[in-house]
Amino acid sequence: QLQLLESGGGLVQPGGSLRLSCAASGFTLRNYAISWFRQVPGKEREGVSCVSSYGGATDYADSVKGRFTMSRDNDRNTVYLQMNSLKPEDTAVYYCATERIIGLCVLSDKAYRSWGQGTQVTVSS
Repeated sequence: QLQLLESGGGLVQPGGSLRLSCAASGFTLRNYAISWFRQVPGKEREGVSCVSSYGGATDYADSVKGRFTMSRDNDRNTVYLQMNSLKPEDTAVYYCATERIIGLCVLSDKAYRSWGQGTQVTVSS
């Protein structure tokens, strides 16, 4: 059974850093596109970053470009989201999602059927 498990969220001060992890089980992650999304209560889910199957393509939301970096470790079947220079507006529940999309990645939540349970990130002084 395909499963995703996020971890690494927490409370951090503005300007700080966090690294989120998304561990995959039940499938070989490198064969799938995988993305990070975030959601604040009362707002729509926002695409943050994605990487295509085999890592050939990446994309980032304009709001996080230059601050967030997504990477994947195929040996560990895990993807990471390194978040630097965090801002209060980055506060949200962060989810990873995956789909067997070949060759590209998309930042639309409609493209993904498999989701993790989410991890809370709070940026506050």
